[in-house]
Amino acid sequence: MTVSQPLLVTGAAGFIGARFVASCNAHGVPVIAVDATRHFKERAELSGIAFQRVIDRDALLPMLGANGGAALPELAGIVHLGACTDTTQLDVEYLRRVNVEYSQALWTFASARRLPFVYASSAATYGAGEHGYVDDESKFDRLVPLNPYGDSKLIFDRWALEQERDGRSPPAWSGFKFFNVYGYGERHKRRMASVVLHAYDQIRASGRVKLFKSHKPGIADGHQQRDFIHVGDVVDVLHHAWRTPLRRGVFNLGTGRARTFLDLVNATFAALRLEPAIDFIDTPVELRERYQYFTQADMTKLRKAGWSKPFTSLEDGVRAYVEQLVAKQ
Repeated sequence: MTVSQPLLVTGAAGFIGARFVASCNAHGVPVIAVDATRHFKERAELSGIAFQRVIDRDALLPMLGANGGAALPELAGIVHLGACTDTTQLDVEYLRRVNVEYSQALWTFASARRLPFVYASSAATYGAGEHGYVDDESKFDRLVPLNPYGDSKLIFDRWALEQERDGRSPPAWSGFKFFNVYGYGERHKRRMASVVLHAYDQIRASGRVKLFKSHKPGIADGHQQRDFIHVGDVVDVLHHAWRTPLRRGVFNLGTGRARTFLDLVNATFAALRLEPAIDFIDTPVELRERYQYFTQADMTKLRKAGWSKPFTSLEDGVRAYVEQLVAKQ
């Protein structure tokens, strides 16, 4: 499939966004990259990626509203990955502006221009998982996120569905509830980076890794579980979503298999050919009430929508990531 018109990619200097743009480079897909312009200059992990035309994230919305977006060329679609992804962010007003209103403006533009629209939701919308991890849109009203970040993502999911019911949606649209994404290119996320990166840095510094103790009866230390998905798999699904395109809907995006943090750290040690050495520390009190002990994506819906490729195993994904980190050090 030859693409001559550019994709508008927000969050292009971010973790998933940059890997998505790199994949666009490899597939000959032109892009317009949107993010804070300083990020493109200050993040070493962006080296080698051709961002082509760059638009500052604060300049984009005025451009969309001016003369029907006349300052932008004809687009192949919008892949909206820009957001505040800090799950400890408690400024509700900030999250409303950045995660909700910004997304609403892009959706509205995509609807008016009749463009395929793909966006990032989050598994944080599921909260503690008391209603399961099934991407059944009829049950989104029951979900109770554990933090304002999850709230902001759920607010937009619900709004998008309302817009569709009212006949105000893009011709094809899909949102993805990302589970725990890991892989090369996330160092700028600092404390919000995956445990793989933190483990790698700790092993390099001291030969040991710190993991949170379990504060929940019946769950052993290190046996908190997440659905860990490699960033390469996420990028592949995003390409499928806009190229196919998926007709409509909000989908889970994980592997469908929960693994423990102990598995993750052991895989990191194995990738470095070292014996595991792990210390368990108390989970900070301020995080305990908002801490998820289990996530696992039900992937039935995306599979039924046509995605058949297998997901990267945890061991293979961590090995590839660690090899990249070693090569770049």
